[in-house]
Amino acid sequence: MSDWAVDVRDLTRVFGSFTAVDHVSFSVPRGEIFGFLGANGAGKTTTIRMLCGLLLPSEGNGTVSGYDIIRDYEKIKLRIGYMSQQFSLYEDLTARENLEFYGGIYGLTRRRIRERIAETLGSLGFSGHADTLAASFPTGWKQRLALGSALLHEPAIVFLDEPTSGVDPVSRRSFWLLIYRLAERGTTVFVTTHYMDEAEYCNRVAIMRQGRIVEIENPQRLKERYGAATMQDVFLKVVRGEGQ
Repeated sequence: MSDWAVDVRDLTRVFGSFTAVDHVSFSVPRGEIFGFLGANGAGKTTTIRMLCGLLLPSEGNGTVSGYDIIRDYEKIKLRIGYMSQQFSLYEDLTARENLEFYGGIYGLTRRRIRERIAETLGSLGFSGHADTLAASFPTGWKQRLALGSALLHEPAIVFLDEPTSGVDPVSRRSFWLLIYRLAERGTTVFVTTHYMDEAEYCNRVAIMRQGRIVEIENPQRLKERYGAATMQDVFLKVVRGEGQ
């Protein structure tokens, strides 16, 4: 088995005359927390959609969790976890019912669904709220429940798209503790965020600009390279094209 959770070369996506992603190449080792940064329209979402098997590339190739992104995109969908920025579960279902539904989608047996729901509710602190409607949870709890559904089938890699958007600072810290636990167990975490303090928590970050990756490095090394005190300062310099 490859040591890479994600390994892509010259990944490109063209929409008509517009190139959204322009010959992007990078690799993410298993168990890494990999931050994916960029301004709106930089190409992050399009790249993630290709990696998740939701969009075929116009050019290039690669693998996700060992599966070819062109030939095996249907297999990729079942073997990764994906959490979108907006709460994607059913608010008229309880926490338990949402997890049961997604367990069925991922093809788990009834017995395994019951086991994983018990484990997931416990690890997320939902044991006493399993039969509460999702609509009644605060935003931070909803995001944790969405993460639980993305992890129910124990994927080797999970894609988190702005997972803490709109979440209060305390819930954000709690969410990142969950991310660290995942990485410690060997799960690869591929995360996009607009909070540059969260970028500091990643093992490495990639920064996109106009469809291309212009930096990919450990946050501390990037700060040293750009003479910056924070990742916010680094990000602003990179997107402005300064210091390169």
